[in-house]
Amino acid sequence: MRRHLLILGLCAATFAGCGGNSPSDGASVEPRGPSSAALRAKLAEATSVDLARFPKPGKMTLDELSQALDGTGPQVALGTSIFPSARTRLAFGLIDEQTGFVYAPSVVYLAKGKSARVLGPFAAPADLLVTDPPFRSRQAASEKDPFAAIYDARVDVDGPGTYNVLVASDINGKLIGSGTQIKVVDAKADAVPDVGERAPRVATDTVESSGGDLAAIDTRLPPDDQHEESLDAVLGKKPVAIVFATPQLCESRVCGPVVDIAEQLKATYGDRMTFIHQEVYVENAFDKGLRAPLKAFNLPSEPWLFTIDARGRVAERLEGSFGFRSFEAAIKRALDA
Repeated sequence: MRRHLLILGLCAATFAGCGGNSPSDGASVEPRGPSSAALRAKLAEATSVDLARFPKPGKMTLDELSQALDGTGPQVALGTSIFPSARTRLAFGLIDEQTGFVYAPSVVYLAKGKSARVLGPFAAPADLLVTDPPFRSRQAASEKDPFAAIYDARVDVDGPGTYNVLVASDINGKLIGSGTQIKVVDAKADAVPDVGERAPRVATDTVESSGGDLAAIDTRLPPDDQHEESLDAVLGKKPVAIVFATPQLCESRVCGPVVDIAEQLKATYGDRMTFIHQEVYVENAFDKGLRAPLKAFNLPSEPWLFTIDARGRVAERLEGSFGFRSFEAAIKRALDA
């Protein structure tokens, strides 16, 4: 028997922490992805979203729309924790209790309340987390437990407030739905540096500042190659991509993969911009508090990515889970500014 989705008051699981892809357009080559051909096929399908396949809300409420979907499928696990009222980004995973992560063409609908107009559908294409083998750390997205991609939706909202969210997925030709809630905050009250604002000029940890002790400034195994230059030394002189993440101590499952993605993209764009990986906790210990660069950026969570143009202004920022395509698009915004 089909059960209707319970949209209002539903608590979501979460794993958020506390362009073109052809060489001809200057892009890097997207990773091949998982070794499983079947999983790669599912990911390719989930990357392409046909909005015509999903219902238009019309005058329906979100509850009425949800009743047109099957609610017996996977549940939403949020991959972002901060939702500003401008340039709102909603990242998530779909998890089935029996089979694990689910990948299928998906969209997002939102509404502020029971009778509020429904916004959407907004496409939520899957974005790859699995890098090519040479760039994988021990904390990489796993082949055996295939946390291989994250859904990434850019949505329009009606200002700050609590929104009920409905994710609809086309799974094997059947529309399946799952609900959650998000709290959208006034973008003007957001203390984290936003697009167009100047990035804080702060020293970040480097090989030199650590006396050559990479383990002190990088919990990735093995350490990455993103500790050569400090942010304060290059800010305003050349574009920068800075990732705040702690692969070994991360409370989510995405810090390792996003640093691996940075490593792979550095191989393509490293001659045009500086890549910096900044660890999160003083002495890599939770109880020691946050390192100075995170305080300078007013970061309440991790991981975060900021791409900064050659003038020292933020070109893009991504919080929580983000994949290869979103990262590369952020790089291009900084390079093209």
